[in-house]
Amino acid sequence: MSGLNNTFKALADRNRRRIISMLKERDMTAGEIAERFSISKPSISHHLNILKQAKLVLAERKGQHVYYSLNTTVVQDLLNWVLDLKDYRKGGKNDE
Repeated sequence: MSGLNNTFKALADRNRRRIISMLKERDMTAGEIAERFSISKPSISHHLNILKQAKLVLAERKGQHVYYSLNTTVVQDLLNWVLDLKDYRKGGKNDE
């Protein structure tokens, strides 16, 4: 469950959610991500590190650049967890 806790902690920040939305479109370097924000590059790096620790984002070096991509496996796990909650509710528990 601690993995899921890290995921929710990472998603709690608006800037990190924005980064995830951007990576949904395509893989990007930290510089490309930073261009879309009005915060410092070190702050972007901090957000990317938190997303990597939560395994929401993967980093792959290609030449001189590091490309960040969305880790769809973790996103799928999160969606499955949410859907399990919905199924729990439909199963008669907590229904009125």
